[in-house]
Amino acid sequence: MWDSDTTLPSVQAADPDRIGQHGLEIVMAVSQTFCVHRPPVGKKITASVVLADDPDGDAAGRQAM
Repeated sequence: MWDSDTTLPSVQAADPDRIGQHGLEIVMAVSQTFCVHRPPVGKKITASVVLADDPDGDAAGRQAM
């Protein structure tokens, strides 16, 4: 994801009474990697998520060569 806002994302403290603002918390919980890069304008955020594994341990959709 890229946007022109320079404000970096931050995960808020756990609060079961909070309504909303849980998106980044969820992304961080399910991501293998999470990276924020600051280009000259704005920010670029990349997260890698594995959706499922096959019995041999390869990420879904990837073929062993």
